Amino acid sequence: MATDSDYDVAVIGGGPGGYVAAIRAGQLGLKACVIERDALGGVCLNWGCIPSKALLKNAEILSYIHRADQFGLRFDNFHADYSVAVGRSRQVVNRMTRGIGFLLRKNNVEHIPGTARIVSPNSIDVTGPAGAATPVRARNIIVATGARPRSIPPLPVDGARIITSREAIVAEDIPESIAIVGGGAIGVEFAYIYRMYGASVTIIELLPRLVPNEDEEISQQLERAFNREGIAIRTGAGVTGAQTDATGVTLSIDQAGAAATARFDKVLVAIGVQPNTESLGLESVGVATERGYVSIDDKMATNVPGIYAVGDVTGKLALAHVASAQGVTAVEAIAGAETQPLDYTLMPRATYCHPQVASMGLTEAQAREQGYDVKVGRFNVPASGKAVAMGETDGMVKLVIDAQYGEILGGHMCGPEVTELLGELSMTKLLEGTTLELGWAVHAHPTIAEMLHEAALDAEGRVIHM
Repeated sequence: MATDSDYDVAVIGGGPGGYVAAIRAGQLGLKACVIERDALGGVCLNWGCIPSKALLKNAEILSYIHRADQFGLRFDNFHADYSVAVGRSRQVVNRMTRGIGFLLRKNNVEHIPGTARIVSPNSIDVTGPAGAATPVRARNIIVATGARPRSIPPLPVDGARIITSREAIVAEDIPESIAIVGGGAIGVEFAYIYRMYGASVTIIELLPRLVPNEDEEISQQLERAFNREGIAIRTGAGVTGAQTDATGVTLSIDQAGAAATARFDKVLVAIGVQPNTESLGLESVGVATERGYVSIDDKMATNVPGIYAVGDVTGKLALAHVASAQGVTAVEAIAGAETQPLDYTLMPRATYCHPQVASMGLTEAQAREQGYDVKVGRFNVPASGKAVAMGETDGMVKLVIDAQYGEILGGHMCGPEVTELLGELSMTKLLEGTTLELGWAVHAHPTIAEMLHEAALDAEGRVIHM
């Protein structure tokens, strides 16, 4: 058993993987600590998921104001103050951060501020804010140090003209023009925010379509909606160079072999993340990594007994809820409880631009590549009474189904509040439900959730409202 100065579990990193792991350890009666050099909550709470959703809510309100005449509303001398929106987002962050501190205390988890370095499989040196090093001993160590925005040589981030999401989330000004390099979740969310506040927005994506990891039809739906909002989209295009000066950035762009230049006030680099594994001491204790990411098994264990890793640092799937699920799995494995391997294909994925994008499982192309006999159920958002009443008619719901058994292989959605449908889709899959059960289940009318019901019916040739 641990002595008074030891821990059963020491977690390095206080993000959604780390703090959840520590709380679960406390619930299981394990003595746990969280070592965090910055703010509790990690990137997600402080500079990602949570503040961006606050800003997106402001942008959504603005979208209604831009078409206020549809609702019989009129505004004189209207002004949208983006600095207030950013201030509100920081208030949300502060409230949530305090909440995490409360939960750690509630579950008897100690918060140790400082920077950690692993010196042995059971020992960590923590350098505190004052610079003094303190040893922390633990029977088990969980690495949950997350990731940071990635950059590329043609786009050297300077934090002023060429920025990442970290700078963008707290900047209180809206540029007149901005290029967003990367058309994934971060890129399209910021594109929507900036556009609703009046910026001229251009998305530059190297792959052939926006949100390239989503089903192709969903990408098409989002691109059409963005085009209507006046967001310029350049797919199949790469940035080969950038020249900054006092007033802006000139980008060199290669699109389909044709070179061009374009000038913007700012450039947001949103091309993915890289793991925070430097200076952790992983090499000195022999922890295996691949491309900087920590290698793990189904129980989140590394190749070194007693050392585990969860979250973005593992390179599995850079999503907060995946990190949290991994954190719970790691701690329950440490406690000797039965765990289930996580199927990363089935993890729900949510993008909160407008219209929202939500998905789970295989795309139609992936299902066909894997040899399934595929059938598809679809329901178009304009056929939803609730969506029309809301004034939100962009998008569709698409289910990818194994034709032999009716098993749902994937769900892909673009439309109003479709991220809220992921819970039902995940539960149906978990309980081995098919389109038959999803079609049988009576859904309240009028609701957005009816679209999932109707897509299931469509797969069975029984759709009613389309």
